[in-house]
Amino acid sequence: MAAKDFLDEIRADPELGGIYEEARAALESAADSEALEGVRVAYLGRKGRLSVLLQGIKRLEPEEKRRVGRLGNLLKGWLEKALADKGGLLRIGEMEEALRREEVDITLPGRAFPAGTRHLLSSIIEEIEDIFIGMGYRLVEGPEVELDYYNFEALNTPAWHPSKSLSDTFYVDVPGSGSDDVLLRTQTSPVQVRVMEATPPPLYVIAPGKAYRRDVPDATHSPMFHQVEGLAVDEGITLGDLKGTLEHFTRRMFGEERDVRFRPHFFPFTEPSAEVDVSCNICGGSGCRVCKGTGWLEILGAGMVDPNVFGYVGYDPEEVSGFAFGMGVERIALLKYGVPDIRYFFDNDLRLLRQY
Repeated sequence: MAAKDFLDEIRADPELGGIYEEARAALESAADSEALEGVRVAYLGRKGRLSVLLQGIKRLEPEEKRRVGRLGNLLKGWLEKALADKGGLLRIGEMEEALRREEVDITLPGRAFPAGTRHLLSSIIEEIEDIFIGMGYRLVEGPEVELDYYNFEALNTPAWHPSKSLSDTFYVDVPGSGSDDVLLRTQTSPVQVRVMEATPPPLYVIAPGKAYRRDVPDATHSPMFHQVEGLAVDEGITLGDLKGTLEHFTRRMFGEERDVRFRPHFFPFTEPSAEVDVSCNICGGSGCRVCKGTGWLEILGAGMVDPNVFGYVGYDPEEVSGFAFGMGVERIALLKYGVPDIRYFFDNDLRLLRQY
């Protein structure tokens, strides 16, 4: 049945025709979505005029019930479609009006949003990595929660060594293990053991990462710090190769004008061993609080890998030799940029972070 035909029938019915004419007028006058919802409720809601009429047809005679029911449902379908069509038009108009209200005035100056920067320590680590990658080294990583075997034993550290004491090392309590061989690594050196176990020589790697020690925080110490471990193992490597490598690194990192010195030292996993210092740029070498009056700041420890360490990983010390070194990233940042206190790196002070 054409729409015109059933609408003519509806108009001919006094009650349904009245509902139709009133609903049509209400639809035409609805100016927004809220008014349109009011029309829907007034006619199709639970107590709406058309809904109440349809609910009352059960009291009519059968023939009248069929006629009113058919026309009432046709009117309901027409009204639902009319509501949907009018709703679509209103939404388009409301969206266009919202866009007009929210139009951007391109003549206004822009609003600058603050942009973050790389943390200085992250930048230093990346610079160190770039220098050694340029020399043919590759990056490796290892766990921060480590076993005593990798952190101490396989690095030729005896059981009585003071670095294994509770005053120096953070041990991890593993419930039910009955063991105290789990700890927070005190250096990134355990990575070299893990890499040598899995990789035959030749080997040239650096391992950046966090390390933990029971240090009292001061201008140059922190209980959590960043370190970069380096390891080279090959045939015929000598102490001269170690010295040349570290001198090249310090020239690239600090510039030709900075003084470098090697001091004899002892580390359980290297023999011979040395500490490498760079002249303090805070005081120019005359002595200050940061360098404790010496004019020098230690940046790394190094040495030739002890043959005993090769024994733990199955390398033959008669065929290969190697050197290892470990440097503190925070101390390098102190030296290179003149930051007077290591604790500034962990304070989240934007005045410092925005400078680099």
